[in-house]
Amino acid sequence: MAAIYPDLEGKTVLVTGGGSGIGASIVRGFARQKAKVGFLDIARDPSTRLVDELASQGFAVRYEYCDVTNIDHLRAAIDQIRASLGPIRVLINNAAHDDRHTVESVTPEYWDDRIAVNLKHQFFAAQAVLPDMQAAKDGAIVNFGSISWMTAQGGMPVYTASKSAVLGLTRGLARDYGVWNIRVNAIVPGWIMTERQIEKWVTPQGEADLMKAQCLKRKLYPDDISRVVVFLASEEASACTSQHYVVDGGRT
Repeated sequence: MAAIYPDLEGKTVLVTGGGSGIGASIVRGFARQKAKVGFLDIARDPSTRLVDELASQGFAVRYEYCDVTNIDHLRAAIDQIRASLGPIRVLINNAAHDDRHTVESVTPEYWDDRIAVNLKHQFFAAQAVLPDMQAAKDGAIVNFGSISWMTAQGGMPVYTASKSAVLGLTRGLARDYGVWNIRVNAIVPGWIMTERQIEKWVTPQGEADLMKAQCLKRKLYPDDISRVVVFLASEEASACTSQHYVVDGGRT
């Protein structure tokens, strides 16, 4: 059983990219804490299935369709979550897209699009919710990074550039907003066995290489990440800020 953090009960939590994969596990995790959970996602079908799944278990969560690369759309969706659930006290910047690409194939337009989907929205989502947290003199933001840049992974240089920048964003926000008791951390997942990863990237050789690289000789799954995210949002992590927490089974 996952830990229960009583201080999260009743708090409004916003999760970007919450409809599937790691994001869906995070939404489930906060719902079990009896938080008021809202999530954004561009994929309607898995998002509505998640809402129905949790409703069948007695949990009410709110879904807003959102393309996070459209900042006006992002701000409007956050406003809808706030109007429905109240001032936002926890933000989980999970949305991302790890398409592979070569240096030669990158155009200025592709560069801007990848930065928008992997970095830019994290800043503007934080900007939108920080006034709520300042008013409460309390808040927690968890930004999602990646070990791809830490392991010098090739084959997606714009992705690794954007994900390395998440750490700089995290530390800057933590410094500027700590005076309001707002904590900002980054979580850095290893290779997590989501449906997307299994369908697109996981091969027998890739699994063998992963087990050789990890200290822990098991696959990692979305719940391995969501448990740490929920902890970082709770008062149990009240002295933790401006850090990045690597959850990769000891790969790096």
